[in-house]
This record gives sequence, structure tokens and C-alpha cells, in this order.
Amino acid sequence: MMRLILTLLLLSMPGVAVAQGLPALTLTEGADGGTTYSLSLQIVALMTALTVLPSIVLGMTAFTRIIIVLSILRQALGTQQTPPNQVLVALALFMTFFVMQPTMTRFYDEAMGPYLDGQLPADQAITIGTGIIKGFMIENTRANDLMMFQQLAGDEAYAEQADVPLSVLLPAFMTSELKTAFQIGFLIFLPFLVIDMVVASILMALGMMMLSPMLVSLPIKLLLFVLVDGWALTVGSLAATYGVGG
Repeated sequence: MMRLILTLLLLSMPGVAVAQGLPALTLTEGADGGTTYSLSLQIVALMTALTVLPSIVLGMTAFTRIIIVLSILRQALGTQQTPPNQVLVALALFMTFFVMQPTMTRFYDEAMGPYLDGQLPADQAITIGTGIIKGFMIENTRANDLMMFQQLAGDEAYAEQADVPLSVLLPAFMTSELKTAFQIGFLIFLPFLVIDMVVASILMALGMMMLSPMLVSLPIKLLLFVLVDGWALTVGSLAATYGVGG
């Protein structure tokens, strides 16, 4: 991946550094066959990686399922922009860190830690780390979704998890997460919808046509949500869907 990013960057700036005699962007081939990148190239590669980091967080972790469920919950409560988007995103991020903590701990112990200590080369550490992330994603991906993208890619059945390419696994995982999030959101939305319907029916029976049902049902839904400790129940159930605390 590093070699690919640097190659694209060099192709986009043909001969600029060399023509001007500036050794800012250089690749040095070592005697052992390895490649040493100049500091400028390493900084450019790092900045490029940081731009795709949000997509990686969205596409390879539990963030997608959590933020969608929390958004549906806010809509079911009918509180408009309360909690605000910043609070929901922060809660979703902290929940993502909590859910991904076992996977990230294993990632550091088996891949990142040995690489930083010089016990593993970079390519081997990347292979091990990718396998750990793949294990989490495959465990939370529906077989039907994985099979669908496998067929779309024209691949045969994969014998092992390591054989599943990220080009197939990432869209399958995202599709599965979206489906699960909407299923959970439906179950959360249903009791609040019943409250809205009951309140609307009572107001209509009393002839109070001018009073908004949403205005009356909102404090009732908030009271019910607080009485059942709704936030703890919601985030606990979300964590349990990933096998955390089970």
C-alpha cells in the first residue's frame, strides 16, 4: 500500500524534484533489496493516510451500526436535534472504541507491537494485522451478503478467511451492518410509534383537534425512556450484538 501511494504521487509530479535538483522526493534501494523513503515522501504518505482514516473507521469497525441506531432512536423520540449530532457522533466513537477494544488489543499484541520492537518486518505485520481485522469483519458479516459480492466479483468459494479479499469483504460488511442497524432501529422505533398512535387517538376522541399529538406524546416518551433507563439499555444492547459482555 505504501509503495502504491508513493508511486501515484510520483507519477502525478513527473520529474519535478529531479529536474530542479531538489532531493526532497527520493526512493533509495538498499543492498538487501529494501526501499528507503525520504522524509518528505513519508510525510506525504502519512497525510494521505490520514485523509482516508475516517473511511476506514466507518467501513471496518462498529461505527456504522451504532451511529445509525442512535440516529433512529433520536428520531423515534421526536426530540429534533437533541442530543445534537456532535454528541451522537462522540457517543458512537466511544462505543466503537469499546466494542473494538479486544480486536485492537490483539492487533497491537500480534502485529503492531512486534513491528515497533523490530521483531516483525512491515509486510508481515500488515498481513497479520489485516487478518485480525478480517476476522472481526467476517464474524459480523452475513453469509448471504458475502456470497453476493463474491459472485459479483466472479470469485469461487473461499476456503479460508485469509482468502477473502478486502474488495469483497468491505462492501459485504457495510451492507450487513446497514441491514442489522435498520432491524434494530425498527425494534426501537415500534414502542414510540405505538405511544404516538395512542395519544393521537385519545386527542381525537376528546375532540382536541388543534392540539398537536407530538407535543403531548413527547414528554410521555421521554418519561418512559428515562424510567426504563433507555440509554444504558440501548448502548448495552448494541455492544451485546458484537458479543461484548456476553
